[in-house]
Amino acid sequence: MNEDILWKQRFSNYKKAAMQLEEFIEKDELNKFEIQGLIQCFEYTFELAWKTMKDYLENEGFEVKSPRQTIQTAFQTQLVTDGHTWIDALEKRNLMAHTYDEGVAKEAEQLIKQKYYGIIKELLNKLEN
Repeated sequence: MNEDILWKQRFSNYKKAAMQLEEFIEKDELNKFEIQGLIQCFEYTFELAWKTMKDYLENEGFEVKSPRQTIQTAFQTQLVTDGHTWIDALEKRNLMAHTYDEGVAKEAEQLIKQKYYGIIKELLNKLEN
């Protein structure tokens, strides 16, 4: 019962973070400060995403320890359909810490908008149903 509540609370926070991320995604042009905000928002949304997956999977009886193992199990159980993009996002998180470099920040913005937002939204929709 406790794990059930835990994953639902985490999911609630994940949903709020995803809605904030969506506000950034829907803007046409972002200035450099908004790009930094987008990247930070993505970082904590991604963190909540994999932790929500972990809580959900544990509630379903799976034992997962790391973000990578969580993503792999989520893919195997069809909780997520694009395991490669999830792993890519996990690996690129470190790159995103360098938002002071405008080139890196622009690259991160494109990845978030074109690749990573889709997987965030897909997981959200899957967990809502």
